[in-house]
Amino acid sequence: MNKVFFAILFSLISTAAIAQIPGQRRSTLTKTIPADSLSYLNPKDYIIGGITISGAKYLDKDVLLQISKLNKGDRINLPGEANANVIKDLYKQGLFDDIHLNVTGINMDTIYLEIAVVERPRLSRLKMTGIRKGEIEDVTKKLSDKTGKIVNENLLSTTTAIIKKHFNEKGYLNTTVNITQVKDPGDPNSVILNVAIDKKTKVMINDVTFEGNKDFSQAKLRKYLSKTRKRRWYNLFGSKKFKQDKYEEDKQNLVDKMQAAGYRDAEIISDSVTRHDDKTVDVKIKVYEGHKYYFGDIKFSGNARYPAEILTRVLSIEKGTVFSEDELTKRLSGPTPNDDDVSSLYLNDGYLTFNADPVQTRIHNDTVDLDVRIYEGPQYTINRVILKGNDVTNDKVVMREIRTKPGQKFNKALLIRSAREIGQLGNFDEQKTEPRPTNINPSEGTVDLVYNVVEKPSDQIELSGGFGGGQLVGTLGLTFNNFSLRNLFNGKAYRPLPKGDGQKLSLRGQSSGRTYQNFSFTFSEPWLGGKKPIYFALSAYTQGSSTGQYYAKTDSRYNNLRINGVGITLGKRLNWPDNYFQLNYSLNFDHYNLDNYKGYLFDNGTSYNIKLTQEFSRNSVDVPLYPTSGSNIKLTLQGTPPYSLFNHTNYNVATQAERYHFVEYYKVKFDAQWFTKITGKLVLMSQARFGYLGQYNSKVGPSPFERFKLGGDGMQSYQFLQGTDIIGMRGYENFSVVPVGSSLNANSNQGNAIYNKYTFELRHPVIASQSATIYMLAFAEGGNVWDNISQVNPFNVRRSVGLGARIFLPIFGLLGLDYGYGFDKLPGQPDANKGHIHFTISQSLSGGFN
Repeated sequence: MNKVFFAILFSLISTAAIAQIPGQRRSTLTKTIPADSLSYLNPKDYIIGGITISGAKYLDKDVLLQISKLNKGDRINLPGEANANVIKDLYKQGLFDDIHLNVTGINMDTIYLEIAVVERPRLSRLKMTGIRKGEIEDVTKKLSDKTGKIVNENLLSTTTAIIKKHFNEKGYLNTTVNITQVKDPGDPNSVILNVAIDKKTKVMINDVTFEGNKDFSQAKLRKYLSKTRKRRWYNLFGSKKFKQDKYEEDKQNLVDKMQAAGYRDAEIISDSVTRHDDKTVDVKIKVYEGHKYYFGDIKFSGNARYPAEILTRVLSIEKGTVFSEDELTKRLSGPTPNDDDVSSLYLNDGYLTFNADPVQTRIHNDTVDLDVRIYEGPQYTINRVILKGNDVTNDKVVMREIRTKPGQKFNKALLIRSAREIGQLGNFDEQKTEPRPTNINPSEGTVDLVYNVVEKPSDQIELSGGFGGGQLVGTLGLTFNNFSLRNLFNGKAYRPLPKGDGQKLSLRGQSSGRTYQNFSFTFSEPWLGGKKPIYFALSAYTQGSSTGQYYAKTDSRYNNLRINGVGITLGKRLNWPDNYFQLNYSLNFDHYNLDNYKGYLFDNGTSYNIKLTQEFSRNSVDVPLYPTSGSNIKLTLQGTPPYSLFNHTNYNVATQAERYHFVEYYKVKFDAQWFTKITGKLVLMSQARFGYLGQYNSKVGPSPFERFKLGGDGMQSYQFLQGTDIIGMRGYENFSVVPVGSSLNANSNQGNAIYNKYTFELRHPVIASQSATIYMLAFAEGGNVWDNISQVNPFNVRRSVGLGARIFLPIFGLLGLDYGYGFDKLPGQPDANKGHIHFTISQSLSGGFN
């Protein structure tokens, strides 16, 4: 009653005060009061004369006015719902600790309002405890966008959720997060969040069980959960940690696999993850299998370019086959391993906008009939080919590798092939080479093709030291993979050497001082003349060895070897049998000068090796660094002139110097690699190698050069073996594999006339990026050597297994580390097999046989 009386009295006094001053335009109310302090017994309509915002330091005042929905000139009834709604709408934003709507003045029926706010503090930084420094850095990166934001319930909850998710993904399912706020002494309107994190222990999966399955066994369904595996000692590769995101992926994969097996109605009815103990959980999934379905009649409609008979043959799904939408999609739209799907048939014939929509027209019993509705669209012709991203390499070097030319029909296979050829140049990141159609014009039937490339470092340096032949050997090698000979005298083109024309220049030196020197030079041009893919290479080398010391009393002699050689190669790409083939011819001249030097079939004299080599090869691997598909096959035929037919030398009484003055032989080598994707990124590399060194005339005897040495890492290192094929076989010492019954050892091994070798290697990448490529491998190898064809048994091999890793760094090339264990003992060499560590550097990439 008192409150009502006071309100009435306040209202009367205010009205009387205003009335006492004629013509007064301003309210005698000069004191700021809350809007809801006006009389609720006598609410009144006012016109808003103005609105001010007070207390806002960081927020936009105009935006706050929009949120309040108060506008100058609007009518407002006070006190009433209006003032309550203003405060409610602003509180919804979660930006304020306190909000008041005040009256700053009243003039007749015009009212002046003030919105007084107290902003919530902002986050200045996070202070995390309970986890390691590296983990703090990882979590901080994920929360970096929180700094400077308003500290409200939403920020606290999202911060907690992000931290928990981070550790859940690592198997810490019971992670707890406790957040407290502390004022920042440096900023009164900011706070520091103290985040106490307790990861607990990693949660493992105790068991995974299924309910409702009849045709699928428990073991079969568990296989479909590749990333949610129960804890078993033999489970080496599948994750045993429970990770929610991986579990969600696995559930979808489970349904997909069941449906792919013909159970098109399969679904997960329910699932649960329950605590088994402090460290483990149990996963239980209830499934519905439904019926198993089969393909029925498959018809095509809308097809004009290809008749139904051809499309049926390409689709390759027969009536009665287990129904699988996944298989149907692959056969219609790809991708398929050999690009033999229906989509590729059309896309390789210019139908860029082709689409196939399979419609289930009838389901009777367990059979599904389909109508594949084809939209062919127009046949497109290439208008322009555009290249982007080649900052160093000249346009012509890339454009000449592109097989999609203006005026041709659009062809998906040629688009993919062009991307492969660009990657084979070695100057661009294969993972980022992106060809794509653009400016598609249906009315004119034209399309532009854009090839986006990303340059990568391609030059390599080899700087190493090693111990071989009883002494320290240093090596310096420089390889420039994008050299430009035409700019050799253009000072502005040096970066640090002229680059951009796709040529290759290699310089290499190896020395241990006076006792051993080896220097080599190679230059190659893949497009001699610039108009056709004519391969040209020029090489030269010289190496020498000098050991021993001359003593007059004992007549000891120096052991000297000097080898000089030059070679030239011409090659051509072939279009038959297909355009992956290459034919190369090489002519080489090698000069050997031996002075009391052991290691060949003769010790003293001068020998000349003039050889002509024909190499017929096919390389279809998809990328050079980490091939996942394709093959690399090479057949090499090599021979010298048959000097014994016309030099009139009597080889029955000939000396070593006469017998080997002009060495004669013929040689056949076959090398092949196949790359097969097993699952995911796991790749199997299968390799077979064979070599045979023959002679024209049995009276001349075997050639002292061009022989085969098997065993070890396959690197020549400190070996004076130009003219000798070095074939690595891990698990054995270098050159230690000798024929059965031989008394030779690695040091006295002069090589053999025949060899074969087989390799199976499983590879899985760790990192695949522009800056580095790293992959792990497991291998099994077998190989052997023989001296004549009658002894050859391709199944009698020395065996080894092992593990290894390969690291490719653009500046250093390919580095390798392997541990191999050889199972078979070698005659006279008790330590040549068993466990060996092999280190390799600057070996070839794809196309290299080791």
